[in-house]
Amino acid sequence: MKSPFLPRTGWIRSFPPFGWLAEYRSSWLRPDAIAGITLAAYAIPVSLAYAGLAGLPPQVGIYGYMLGGIGYALLGSSRQLAVGPTSAISLMIAGTVGSLAGGDAARYTQIASLAACAVALLCLIAWLFKLSTLVRLVSDSILVGFKAGAGLTIIMSQLPSLFGVAGGGHNFFGRASLLASQLGDVNLFVLAIGAIAILLLLLGERLLPGRPVGLTVVVLSIVVATLLGLPSLGIPVTGKIPEGLPAFAVPTFGLVEPEELFPLAAGCLLLAYIEGVSAARSFAAKHGYSLDARQEFLGLGAANLAAAFCHGYPVAGGLSQSAVNDSAGARSPLALVFCAIALALCLLFFTRLLTNLPKAVLAAIVFAAVYRLVDVRALLRMWKVSQIDFYAAAIALVSVLLLGILQGVLLAALASIFLLLARASQPNVAFLGRLPGTGRYSDSSRHDGVEPLVGVIAFRPEASLLYINAETILETVLDALRKSSDIKLVACDLSASPYIDLAGARMLHDLHDELASHQVAFCIVGAHAQVRDLLRAEGLAEKTDSGEWFRSLDSVLGGIEQVELNRDQT
Repeated sequence: MKSPFLPRTGWIRSFPPFGWLAEYRSSWLRPDAIAGITLAAYAIPVSLAYAGLAGLPPQVGIYGYMLGGIGYALLGSSRQLAVGPTSAISLMIAGTVGSLAGGDAARYTQIASLAACAVALLCLIAWLFKLSTLVRLVSDSILVGFKAGAGLTIIMSQLPSLFGVAGGGHNFFGRASLLASQLGDVNLFVLAIGAIAILLLLLGERLLPGRPVGLTVVVLSIVVATLLGLPSLGIPVTGKIPEGLPAFAVPTFGLVEPEELFPLAAGCLLLAYIEGVSAARSFAAKHGYSLDARQEFLGLGAANLAAAFCHGYPVAGGLSQSAVNDSAGARSPLALVFCAIALALCLLFFTRLLTNLPKAVLAAIVFAAVYRLVDVRALLRMWKVSQIDFYAAAIALVSVLLLGILQGVLLAALASIFLLLARASQPNVAFLGRLPGTGRYSDSSRHDGVEPLVGVIAFRPEASLLYINAETILETVLDALRKSSDIKLVACDLSASPYIDLAGARMLHDLHDELASHQVAFCIVGAHAQVRDLLRAEGLAEKTDSGEWFRSLDSVLGGIEQVELNRDQT
C-alpha cells in the first residue's frame, strides 16, 4: 500500500506535521479521536503504576503520557507510535535517582525531570551526528536477554506490593532474599486483591484484546475498596492525587554532576530509541509507509523535553501502548493529541476518584504489562540454533539481574559490540575446489564432489580483511599450506571481501613473503575497486600481478593451466 504521507525534504522533513496535516483526510478524524480516548483509558492505570515503580508521585506518570505524546506528535515520523513512561525506564530511574537525591523527595523529582532534559539534549546530538546506525550495534539476542532480565527485575520489585510487605534491596537477588525473609508477614487480603487483579487482567487480555481492561479493573477495584472501606483496614492505596494540569517549570540545573547524570540519560536514550524504533518500524511495515529512523531522535527528544519542562521524567515509545493505539484505529499522530486532551480532562476533574485505588492493583498492572518480556521460548531457540547468541543474551540477562537496569543496559550494549567483534575476528575461510564441468568454485568443506585443485591452494575469506581478523586468516592459510604438499601457487580470492584496511594489506604482504621463502607463487583475484586502490597504494602491485586483481579465479587458473599444457607439449 502506498504511503499517504509523501516524502519531504529540508525543514518540512524535520517537521512532519507539515506533511501529514496537508494530506489529512476528514474520514480519519473519528478513528483518531476514538484511538486517542482508548489510549488514554489504557494510559491512566499504566502511567499511575509506572510512576509508582519510578518512585514518583502518581500524577507524574500521566504528565509523561500527556506531554510526551504531544511532543512526539510534533516531530516524530510514526503514525501509530504512542509515547509515555515505560517499565524499564521507570525502574532505571528508581535505581539511579534515589542515590543521587539523598532521600530528598523534592530533589528526587527534580533530578528525574533533569534526566528527561538530558535525554532530549542527547537526542539532538544524536540527530545532528546521524547516530541512528550506532544503535543497531545492539543485537537482537542482547535485547532478548536484556528484556528478560528487566522483566524479572520489575516483577521482583512489585512482589512486595502484591504481598503487602515492606520489601527492599538493590538488585534482583537482594530483593528476592529480603522478600523471602518477609514471607511470614504476608497480608493475605492484599495478596488476594493483587491475585484477583492479575487474573482479571490476563483473562481480559486474552478474551477482550484491544479493550481498556486495565481501566475497568481499576474502576472495579476503586468501587470495591470504597464500599468495603479497605483503606480503613490498612490496605495501601494511592491516596489523594493533586488535581489540575502540570505547571510549566524549567528543570533545576546543577543538582548533580554531568558525569552522574549523563550515564543515566544515555541508558534511557538507548532503551527508548531501540524500543521505540523497533515498535514504530513494525507498524510502518504493517501500514505500508516508511519510517525515518533519524527523525525519531527529534520525536523522542521533543517528547522528553516537553515532559522535562512540566515535572515529568524520561519517556519512550512502547510496543504495548502503540498496539493499543493502532488496534483502536489511529491513522495519524493526531490520535496522541486527542489522548492528551482526554488525560488533561482527567487531571482537571477526575483525580479525586483515584484516591482509594489499591496499590496491589497497580502492582498487578505492572506485572501484566511486563511478564511477556521474559521470552523463554526465544532463549531456548537461541540455545538450539546459535549458542553464541544464547551466551550474549545470558550476559545481558545476568548483568541486569546483578547490576540493575542502567548498568545492565550499558553492559549489554558493550556486550553487543564485543560480540560483533568476536564474530568478525573468526571469519570463515573457504578453501575452494572446482565444481565438475563448470568454471565455478566452491568451499570444499561444504560441498561434496568438488574437484581438488592440484598443486594450488585457492582460498576465499568470507569477510572484509580487517585488523581484528587478519592474523586469524593468515594462520588458517599457513596451516593449510603446512598440511599440503607440492603446492606451487596460493590464490587469494577477495570477491567476498568488500573492504580491506591497512592491517589486512599487511597480512597479504606477510603471506606473500612467507610463500616466497618456500618458492610458492602468490596471486590475488576478484578484488573490488576500492580494495584494488588500497592494495596498489600499499605496494602489493610490486609483489603480485595487479592485472589479475579484477579477474575471476577461473580465468587466472585457466591461464596458468594453459601455460603448463603448452610447456608440456613443447
